[in-house]
Amino acid sequence: MREGLRGLTTRGKSFLACAVTVALAALAFGEKDLLRVAVLIGVLPLLASWYVGRTRYKLACTRSLEPTRTPVGATARVVLRLQNLSALPTGTLLLEDRLPYALGSRPRLVLERLGRRQASSVAYSVRADVRGRYEIGPLVIRLTDPFGLCELARAFPSVDHLIVTPTVVPLPAVRLTGEYTGSGDSRARSVAVHGEDDAATREYRHGDDLRRVHWRSTARVGELMVRREEQPWESRATVVLDTRAVGHRGEGPTASFEWAVSTAASVSVHLRDGGYKLRLVTDTGVDVDATEVGGEGTLLDHLAEVKLSQRGDIATLVDKVRHRADGGLVIGIFGLLSPAEADLLAGLRTSGATCVALLIDSTTWLDLPTAAREEADRRHEASALALLRSGWRVVGVPHGGKLSALWPQAARGQQGYTWRAAMAETVAGGVR
Repeated sequence: MREGLRGLTTRGKSFLACAVTVALAALAFGEKDLLRVAVLIGVLPLLASWYVGRTRYKLACTRSLEPTRTPVGATARVVLRLQNLSALPTGTLLLEDRLPYALGSRPRLVLERLGRRQASSVAYSVRADVRGRYEIGPLVIRLTDPFGLCELARAFPSVDHLIVTPTVVPLPAVRLTGEYTGSGDSRARSVAVHGEDDAATREYRHGDDLRRVHWRSTARVGELMVRREEQPWESRATVVLDTRAVGHRGEGPTASFEWAVSTAASVSVHLRDGGYKLRLVTDTGVDVDATEVGGEGTLLDHLAEVKLSQRGDIATLVDKVRHRADGGLVIGIFGLLSPAEADLLAGLRTSGATCVALLIDSTTWLDLPTAAREEADRRHEASALALLRSGWRVVGVPHGGKLSALWPQAARGQQGYTWRAAMAETVAGGVR
């Protein structure tokens, strides 16, 4: 009741002031009927305070997001469902859901009177142009009586999270070599050449399952032979994202780092849809295995929150990739590199592995003077040359480059290397 009195509106306080004035006049003039009017006027805001104070603890609220994960620029729908659990109807409810600035201004919704045990829903839409994990809530409800004499605010502590993922660009299908890897008791063999009939065998050991007996080898050798336990060949890929702040330029949604994050998401989804066993690694400690059920969602959730690292370095990135080396294809999305840093990346070139670098020239995100531009171009070309010499395939990425147009360059074979080597020698002559 005391809190209800603190919630009296200007109208409610005016009623109380009027009641006191009329009561004093009634006592001064000895008018009992006027005193009854004063009591009636004074009781109304008190009853309103009691009414609002009682119903404010009888409301239940749930919030649902449709969907809970949305790409940049898409719209999500927020549905608020309120239920009046009390036996008394409520007045008009003013709803205000707290939102971060990136999702827009706070929505203010009006919900008409809720009857006893009645429920109703209202909805609004949000849209984010910047990826991230956004907290929606808590919900603030302003309760009023039918006469507007008392108004109280109640905040529901529950919050929900909307994940805005980077933009995923559809990529054309290209053939990438060197992605196959396998393990087991036998050495890996090319599935394009050998079949199950040529499975590697060994002598029978006590406890081996008789269903693994290889009868053709048994007949040839003269003793029981069984197939070796081995894992089938599978396509594996590691997507490496460079998060070093020194390697990227620009700010906001158009920064080079946002291009890199969107590229990592696009390449990861493309490879996973193509049947690859996928892993995402960054120099900030992110190491996501996206091969399980729901792995794509987990990967996109991490990319929604990844940020630039002030302390990241290429050596740490190489160590993290090699710490749990799965072999197969390596796709690296790198910002500015020095030739020494490019040489460090040669450590990822294991035997049989194909390494593709999407090398972002982030200086093109800046408007530089002519001399500075020429110097930046020379540094970028020197880094590309160092990667080429270590066996990487290099795809240069200028400002405004479209990933769907650049992606086919990742599949270039020896012919592409010949062209690049000629370019590299020209660059080398200029650098000297």
